[in-house]
Amino acid sequence: MARPAAACEAALPPRPACAYTSSYWEENVWKLCDYIRSQDQYPLEEFYAGFISSDRRMDYCVILLHVSSGEENFIYDLDTVLPFPCPFAVYSVEAFRLDDSLHPEFHRKIEMIRADLYLKTVASNRSHMKDANGKWQKPPPSYPCIETADSKMNLDDFISMNPKVGWSSVVCLPDFVHRFGRQTDDSCSLEGQ
Repeated sequence: MARPAAACEAALPPRPACAYTSSYWEENVWKLCDYIRSQDQYPLEEFYAGFISSDRRMDYCVILLHVSSGEENFIYDLDTVLPFPCPFAVYSVEAFRLDDSLHPEFHRKIEMIRADLYLKTVASNRSHMKDANGKWQKPPPSYPCIETADSKMNLDDFISMNPKVGWSSVVCLPDFVHRFGRQTDDSCSLEGQ
């Protein structure tokens, strides 16, 4: 039996109770995924970390998508003034600007990684947050860096917008909005993309 869409709000605590450090998007989303895993209330396979960037990699951010079993999908973004969680339809209108007026090399894409795989694969030693003199551009989180058994730093692999065979999918933002704007039977998985 499908859970009602409103029940998805219980997947994470209210925004002020979530672990958050400004400008450390990948770690904020990692902490959200870790919370969902630890609570074991929702299947982790319903959640996707989404790296939003462009081929030029001028900037990036990371959001969390909940592909709900209800009528709506939801976005968790700790860096907006939008609701938390935000219905996908609202988020896509308010947070995604159309790339039509930009040169194609600046068009944004989103790399989607299932949350359980994200927890196992992303690693950051935070070196990208230091300037040329080794000083922090933004204060780091108080908890240890996230790392895997294989890596202490692979963040650039995620920001690069090159899909990783078998565990990620890269799509243009308009395709992402079209696919997850409303729930359909075949929109619940990104595997095989």
